[in-house]
Amino acid sequence: MNDATKSFRGRVRAMLHGIALGDALGAPVEKLSAAEIRARYGRVTSLDARWHKMDLPPEARNHRVRGNGIVTDDTLMTLALMDLYAEAGRHLDAWDMADGMVRQIAWIPRWIPEMQREANLIDRLFYPEKWIFQRHQLASCDPRQGGIGNMVNCGAAMYIAPVGVVNACDPRAAYNEAISFAQGHQESFGLEAAGAFAAAVAAAFIPGISIGGIVEQVIAHSKDGTREAIRTIAEVAKDMKGADHANVVAAFHQAIAPFSPMGDDVNHTAERAGRLTNAYQPSRLGSIEELPIALGFALINGGAFRKSIEDGINSGRDTDSIGVMAGAILGAMHGESVIGEADRATLDNANRMDLVASADRFVDVAVSIMHADREKREAAERARDTLLAAAPAASLVTL
Repeated sequence: MNDATKSFRGRVRAMLHGIALGDALGAPVEKLSAAEIRARYGRVTSLDARWHKMDLPPEARNHRVRGNGIVTDDTLMTLALMDLYAEAGRHLDAWDMADGMVRQIAWIPRWIPEMQREANLIDRLFYPEKWIFQRHQLASCDPRQGGIGNMVNCGAAMYIAPVGVVNACDPRAAYNEAISFAQGHQESFGLEAAGAFAAAVAAAFIPGISIGGIVEQVIAHSKDGTREAIRTIAEVAKDMKGADHANVVAAFHQAIAPFSPMGDDVNHTAERAGRLTNAYQPSRLGSIEELPIALGFALINGGAFRKSIEDGINSGRDTDSIGVMAGAILGAMHGESVIGEADRATLDNANRMDLVASADRFVDVAVSIMHADREKREAAERARDTLLAAAPAASLVTL
């Protein structure tokens, strides 16, 4: 399929499929190290993988289930953001986080696959995502300050891909809107990651772009530690093509360590209470791991969709979010050809979803927003032409 025949609709379908696929492939091994995944699974390549916690008592796994295609909050929050765009019918900012996103997570019941019941999404969310409700509805903060004080993590980035869709082919606009909206949820490099990921998704829609071109766009628009982490991983990837996966993982983790000090110790236990750490703290020098790692494996594999996702989730740690980010970017880049019918059916059935229908509804919303953008740009240009035509020549001279 060439670029001329890759429809916008097909690209959005593939992006959403990539999100759900990466999420569901990564969920059973989330928080395991790469070595632990190799020891338990060899290599995860199928949606049939059994969750490593599934044999624990129900209370030890918070009465949740994973595996066999079940997605997590990454996909559910993405769908909630798509619903928010449909409700608003326009671009979003921090006030929409304070109003619409709070309603989406706290007041609209939906099927939660891991819980196997209908509930409000907030019942499933990790504490940094519950922060949205606490800061906005309970504390009634200035919406632009909603992210202040939150645990700095990938929580805003993991669901921000729809911002890239409504700003398709315009990475700068996607970056700016993601920052404006997600500042109501995250701060520091957690917020920066949202802008960088949205820029990556927007760039992925540019006809004919390569994964290298996407990474160049992300580096051009991101800031501080996030930019340097992605640049560093990209340099490592350039020298590691064809290397054994275990060696690539070791090299990537060594490269990301100066930007993210958490390492393989990602589980929160009683023993960690009161422990001093720089992890999850605001820093202009810091970066989340998930986006640089996802981009690194995409570069290693020349933008190959399935191989990049699988390499990412088998690298360990926050496996589902790494899979989500690789899947979103590469799905949007490649289009509908990457959607496997068997995987699509498994994802839909396991989660009581219709991903194609959800993508198509969102396409209609995104196209409407983009047409409105064009009309506003054209009106502004006409107004400027009128203004400049009427301006005295002397007023155009720089003194």
